[in-house]
Amino acid sequence: MSSTVVVSGASSGFGAMTVRALADAGHRVYAGMRATRDRNAPAFAEAREHASSNGVDLRPIELDVADQTSVDRAVAEIVAESGQIDVVVHNAGHMVLGPAEAFTVEQLAAVYDSNVLTTQRLNQAVLPHMRQRGDGLLVWVGSSSARGGTPPYLAPYFAAKAAEDALAVSYAVEAGRFGVDSVIVVPGSFTSGTNHFTNAGSPEREDVAAEYSARFGDTIDTVLERLAGLSPADADPQEVAREIVRVVGLPKGERPFRVYVDPADDGAERVYEVGEAVRQEFYERIGMPELLRPATTTGADA
Repeated sequence: MSSTVVVSGASSGFGAMTVRALADAGHRVYAGMRATRDRNAPAFAEAREHASSNGVDLRPIELDVADQTSVDRAVAEIVAESGQIDVVVHNAGHMVLGPAEAFTVEQLAAVYDSNVLTTQRLNQAVLPHMRQRGDGLLVWVGSSSARGGTPPYLAPYFAAKAAEDALAVSYAVEAGRFGVDSVIVVPGSFTSGTNHFTNAGSPEREDVAAEYSARFGDTIDTVLERLAGLSPADADPQEVAREIVRVVGLPKGERPFRVYVDPADDGAERVYEVGEAVRQEFYERIGMPELLRPATTTGADA
Protein backbone atom coordinates (compact mmCIF):
# COMPACT_ATOMS: atom_id res chain seq x y z
CA MET A 1 0.00 0.00 0.00
CA SER A 2 1.35 3.40 -0.98
CA SER A 3 1.82 6.01 1.75
CA THR A 4 2.51 9.73 1.76
CA VAL A 5 5.83 10.15 3.55
CA VAL A 6 7.82 13.20 4.63
CA VAL A 7 11.50 12.80 5.46
CA SER A 8 13.51 15.52 7.20
CA GLY A 9 17.17 16.14 6.44
CA ALA A 10 16.85 14.58 2.98
CA SER A 11 19.58 16.49 1.17
CA SER A 12 22.33 13.95 1.90
CA GLY A 13 23.32 10.84 3.83
CA PHE A 14 20.68 8.51 5.24
CA GLY A 15 17.96 11.01 4.33
CA ALA A 16 18.83 11.13 0.62
CA MET A 17 19.13 7.34 0.50
CA THR A 18 15.82 6.90 2.31
CA VAL A 19 13.71 9.18 0.11
CA ARG A 20 14.92 7.42 -3.01
CA ALA A 21 14.35 3.97 -1.56
CA LEU A 22 10.84 4.86 -0.37
CA ALA A 23 9.92 6.41 -3.71
CA ASP A 24 11.32 3.41 -5.57
CA ALA A 25 9.09 1.22 -3.37
CA GLY A 26 6.00 3.05 -4.63
CA HIS A 27 5.38 5.67 -1.95
CA ARG A 28 4.76 9.39 -2.47
CA VAL A 29 7.76 10.93 -0.77
CA TYR A 30 8.42 14.52 0.22
CA ALA A 31 12.16 15.06 0.58
CA GLY A 32 12.46 17.82 3.19
CA MET A 33 15.55 19.97 2.93
CA ARG A 34 16.50 23.54 3.76
CA ALA A 35 18.18 26.16 1.58
CA THR A 36 16.79 24.62 -1.60
CA ARG A 37 17.56 27.76 -3.64
CA ASP A 38 21.23 27.98 -2.70
CA ARG A 39 23.31 25.50 -0.69
CA ASN A 40 21.03 22.52 -1.32
CA ALA A 41 19.94 23.48 -4.82
CA PRO A 42 22.00 20.60 -6.30
CA ALA A 43 20.35 18.09 -3.93
CA PHE A 44 16.92 19.50 -4.83
CA ALA A 45 17.68 19.08 -8.54
CA GLU A 46 19.05 15.56 -8.01
CA ALA A 47 15.87 14.48 -6.23
CA ARG A 48 13.76 15.80 -9.10
CA GLU A 49 15.99 14.04 -11.61
CA HIS A 50 15.65 10.75 -9.72
CA ALA A 51 11.87 11.11 -9.82
CA SER A 52 11.86 11.88 -13.53
CA SER A 53 14.34 9.26 -14.67
CA ASN A 54 12.82 6.48 -12.55
CA GLY A 55 9.14 7.38 -12.91
CA VAL A 56 8.61 7.61 -9.14
CA ASP A 57 6.81 10.10 -6.90
CA LEU A 58 9.67 11.91 -5.17
CA ARG A 59 8.98 15.56 -4.37
CA PRO A 60 11.72 17.73 -2.85
CA ILE A 61 10.31 20.47 -0.64
CA GLU A 62 11.70 23.38 1.36
CA LEU A 63 11.61 22.22 4.98
CA ASP A 64 13.91 23.85 7.51
CA VAL A 65 13.27 21.92 10.70
CA ALA A 66 15.09 24.61 12.68
CA ASP A 67 12.29 27.05 11.81
CA GLN A 68 8.72 26.39 12.98
CA THR A 69 7.29 28.70 10.31
CA SER A 70 9.06 26.72 7.58
CA VAL A 71 7.86 23.43 9.08
CA ASP A 72 4.25 24.60 9.36
CA ARG A 73 4.30 25.93 5.80
CA ALA A 74 5.69 22.68 4.37
CA VAL A 75 3.24 20.48 6.26
CA ALA A 76 0.31 22.65 5.17
CA GLU A 77 1.50 22.43 1.56
CA ILE A 78 1.81 18.64 1.72
CA VAL A 79 -1.62 18.18 3.29
CA ALA A 80 -3.21 20.51 0.74
CA GLU A 81 -1.54 18.66 -2.11
CA SER A 82 -1.85 15.06 -0.95
CA GLY A 83 -4.70 15.17 1.57
CA GLN A 84 -2.75 13.63 4.43
CA ILE A 85 0.63 12.59 5.78
CA ASP A 86 0.89 8.92 6.65
CA VAL A 87 4.53 8.69 7.73
CA VAL A 88 7.10 11.07 9.18
CA VAL A 89 10.76 10.04 9.14
CA HIS A 90 12.73 12.08 11.68
CA ASN A 91 16.14 11.97 10.08
CA ALA A 92 17.56 15.50 10.38
CA GLY A 93 20.56 15.82 12.65
CA HIS A 94 24.13 17.02 12.97
CA MET A 95 27.33 15.64 14.48
CA VAL A 96 30.21 17.46 16.13
CA LEU A 97 33.69 16.18 16.99
CA GLY A 98 35.92 17.41 19.80
CA PRO A 99 36.37 17.43 23.58
CA ALA A 100 33.13 18.26 25.35
CA GLU A 101 34.62 21.11 27.39
CA ALA A 102 35.74 22.91 24.23
CA PHE A 103 32.19 23.42 22.93
CA THR A 104 30.36 26.55 24.01
CA VAL A 105 26.98 26.32 25.70
CA GLU A 106 25.48 27.79 22.53
CA GLN A 107 27.07 25.03 20.45
CA LEU A 108 25.67 22.35 22.73
CA ALA A 109 22.24 23.96 22.43
CA ALA A 110 22.57 23.96 18.63
CA VAL A 111 23.42 20.24 18.58
CA TYR A 112 20.43 19.54 20.81
CA ASP A 113 18.24 21.63 18.51
CA SER A 114 19.40 19.79 15.37
CA ASN A 115 18.88 16.33 16.80
CA VAL A 116 15.98 16.78 19.23
CA LEU A 117 14.01 20.01 18.94
CA THR A 118 13.65 19.56 15.19
CA THR A 119 11.56 16.45 15.84
CA GLN A 120 9.30 18.41 18.18
CA ARG A 121 8.67 21.11 15.58
CA LEU A 122 7.72 18.56 12.95
CA ASN A 123 5.58 16.53 15.37
CA GLN A 124 3.63 19.58 16.43
CA ALA A 125 2.82 20.33 12.80
CA VAL A 126 1.97 16.78 11.70
CA LEU A 127 0.45 15.04 14.73
CA PRO A 128 -2.81 17.04 14.81
CA HIS A 129 -3.57 15.61 11.35
CA MET A 130 -2.59 12.08 12.37
CA ARG A 131 -4.55 12.23 15.61
CA GLN A 132 -7.63 13.45 13.78
CA ARG A 133 -7.42 10.46 11.42
CA GLY A 134 -6.45 8.02 14.16
CA ASP A 135 -3.57 6.68 12.11
CA GLY A 136 0.03 7.40 11.18
CA LEU A 137 3.62 6.36 11.73
CA LEU A 138 6.58 8.15 13.28
CA VAL A 139 9.99 6.75 12.31
CA TRP A 140 12.85 8.05 14.41
CA VAL A 141 16.39 7.68 13.04
CA GLY A 142 18.36 7.35 16.25
CA SER A 143 21.88 6.12 16.91
CA SER A 144 23.52 3.20 18.64
CA SER A 145 25.68 5.82 20.37
CA ALA A 146 22.77 6.55 22.71
CA ARG A 147 23.33 3.23 24.49
CA GLY A 148 26.35 1.43 23.03
CA GLY A 149 30.07 1.89 23.38
CA THR A 150 30.92 5.58 23.52
CA PRO A 151 34.41 6.62 22.37
CA PRO A 152 35.68 10.07 23.39
CA TYR A 153 35.21 13.38 21.57
CA LEU A 154 31.60 12.78 20.50
CA ALA A 155 29.82 13.72 23.74
CA PRO A 156 27.48 16.49 22.46
CA TYR A 157 26.17 14.26 19.68
CA PHE A 158 25.82 11.21 21.93
CA ALA A 159 23.92 13.23 24.53
CA ALA A 160 21.57 14.66 21.91
CA LYS A 161 20.81 11.27 20.36
CA ALA A 162 20.10 9.85 23.83
CA ALA A 163 17.65 12.71 24.39
CA GLU A 164 16.00 12.04 21.04
CA ASP A 165 15.61 8.39 21.96
CA ALA A 166 14.02 9.22 25.31
CA LEU A 167 11.57 11.56 23.57
CA ALA A 168 10.71 8.91 21.00
CA VAL A 169 9.98 6.31 23.70
CA SER A 170 7.48 8.62 25.39
CA TYR A 171 5.88 9.67 22.12
CA ALA A 172 5.34 6.02 21.24
CA VAL A 173 3.12 5.59 24.30
CA GLU A 174 1.32 8.92 24.16
CA ALA A 175 0.69 9.23 20.42
CA GLY A 176 -0.11 5.53 20.31
CA ARG A 177 -3.43 6.22 22.08
CA PHE A 178 -4.48 8.04 18.91
CA GLY A 179 -3.50 5.16 16.66
CA VAL A 180 -0.12 6.62 15.72
CA ASP A 181 2.57 3.94 15.51
CA SER A 182 6.27 4.49 16.28
CA VAL A 183 9.49 2.78 15.19
CA ILE A 184 13.00 3.71 16.30
CA VAL A 185 15.69 2.85 13.76
CA VAL A 186 19.11 2.46 15.38
CA PRO A 187 22.03 2.80 12.96
CA GLY A 188 25.54 2.08 14.12
CA SER A 189 28.64 4.06 13.13
CA PHE A 190 28.98 4.18 9.35
CA THR A 191 32.25 6.05 8.82
CA SER A 192 31.94 5.91 5.03
CA GLY A 193 29.09 6.22 2.56
CA THR A 194 27.53 9.25 4.31
CA ASN A 195 28.61 12.80 5.11
CA HIS A 196 28.00 12.32 8.82
CA PHE A 197 31.62 12.52 9.92
CA THR A 198 32.83 14.60 6.96
CA ASN A 199 30.48 17.49 7.79
CA ALA A 200 30.90 17.27 11.56
CA GLY A 201 31.28 20.54 13.44
CA SER A 202 34.25 21.46 15.63
CA PRO A 203 34.51 23.27 18.98
CA GLU A 204 34.79 27.05 19.09
CA ARG A 205 37.00 27.09 22.19
CA GLU A 206 40.15 26.23 20.27
CA ASP A 207 42.46 26.95 23.20
CA VAL A 208 40.70 24.31 25.29
CA ALA A 209 40.70 21.86 22.40
CA ALA A 210 44.45 22.41 22.03
CA GLU A 211 45.05 21.47 25.67
CA TYR A 212 43.21 18.19 25.18
CA SER A 213 45.10 17.55 21.95
CA ALA A 214 48.40 18.14 23.72
CA ARG A 215 47.48 15.60 26.38
CA PHE A 216 45.79 12.95 24.22
CA GLY A 217 47.40 13.47 20.83
CA ASP A 218 45.46 12.72 17.65
CA THR A 219 42.57 11.10 19.51
CA ILE A 220 39.90 12.18 17.02
CA ASP A 221 41.74 10.63 14.07
CA THR A 222 42.41 7.49 16.09
CA VAL A 223 38.75 7.20 17.10
CA LEU A 224 37.61 7.51 13.48
CA GLU A 225 40.16 4.97 12.29
CA ARG A 226 39.19 2.44 14.94
CA LEU A 227 35.46 2.96 14.41
CA ALA A 228 36.05 2.28 10.73
CA GLY A 229 38.04 -0.80 11.67
CA LEU A 230 35.11 -2.23 13.64
CA SER A 231 32.82 -2.26 10.61
CA PRO A 232 32.94 -5.09 8.07
CA ALA A 233 34.30 -4.14 4.68
CA ASP A 234 30.85 -4.64 3.15
CA ALA A 235 28.99 -2.41 5.65
CA ASP A 236 26.39 -0.63 3.54
CA PRO A 237 24.61 2.52 4.82
CA GLN A 238 21.88 1.85 2.26
CA GLU A 239 20.72 -0.87 4.64
CA VAL A 240 19.33 1.87 6.90
CA ALA A 241 17.12 3.08 4.05
CA ARG A 242 16.05 -0.47 3.25
CA GLU A 243 15.02 -1.07 6.87
CA ILE A 244 12.95 2.11 6.87
CA VAL A 245 11.21 0.97 3.68
CA ARG A 246 10.53 -2.38 5.30
CA VAL A 247 8.94 -1.02 8.48
CA VAL A 248 6.87 1.54 6.57
CA GLY A 249 5.43 -1.32 4.54
CA LEU A 250 4.45 -3.42 7.56
CA PRO A 251 0.88 -3.30 8.94
CA LYS A 252 0.27 -1.39 12.14
CA GLY A 253 0.59 -3.74 15.08
CA GLU A 254 3.25 -5.81 13.33
CA ARG A 255 6.03 -3.25 13.27
CA PRO A 256 8.99 -3.72 15.64
CA PHE A 257 9.52 -1.00 18.23
CA ARG A 258 13.21 -0.88 17.34
CA VAL A 259 15.29 -2.09 14.43
CA TYR A 260 19.09 -2.21 14.45
CA VAL A 261 21.49 -1.59 11.61
CA ASP A 262 24.80 -1.83 13.42
CA PRO A 263 27.48 -3.75 11.53
CA ALA A 264 30.11 -2.64 14.06
CA ASP A 265 28.05 -4.15 16.93
CA ASP A 266 28.90 -1.56 19.58
CA GLY A 267 26.66 -3.27 22.16
CA ALA A 268 23.65 -0.96 21.92
CA GLU A 269 21.25 -3.73 20.95
CA ARG A 270 22.01 -5.68 24.13
CA VAL A 271 21.49 -2.61 26.32
CA TYR A 272 18.25 -1.66 24.55
CA GLU A 273 16.91 -5.19 24.93
CA VAL A 274 17.38 -4.98 28.70
CA GLY A 275 15.77 -1.55 28.77
CA GLU A 276 12.79 -2.73 26.73
CA ALA A 277 12.26 -5.71 29.04
CA VAL A 278 12.26 -3.34 32.03
CA ARG A 279 9.83 -1.00 30.26
CA GLN A 280 7.41 -3.83 29.51
CA GLU A 281 7.65 -5.11 33.08
CA PHE A 282 6.99 -1.63 34.45
CA TYR A 283 3.83 -1.18 32.36
CA GLU A 284 2.65 -4.59 33.53
CA ARG A 285 3.24 -3.53 37.14
CA ILE A 286 1.15 -0.38 36.79
CA GLY A 287 -1.56 -2.34 35.00
CA MET A 288 -1.29 -0.51 31.68
CA PRO A 289 0.42 -2.89 29.22
CA GLU A 290 -1.98 -1.89 26.45
CA LEU A 291 -0.20 1.48 26.25
CA LEU A 292 2.77 -0.24 24.64
CA ARG A 293 0.72 -0.97 21.51
CA PRO A 294 -0.87 1.61 19.20
CA ALA A 295 -4.65 1.86 19.45
CA THR A 296 -6.46 0.19 16.58
CA THR A 297 -9.56 2.40 16.65
CA THR A 298 -9.62 5.40 14.36
CA GLY A 299 -10.73 9.01 14.53
CA ALA A 300 -10.29 11.89 16.96
CA ASP A 301 -12.22 10.11 19.69
CA ALA A 302 -10.03 6.96 19.66
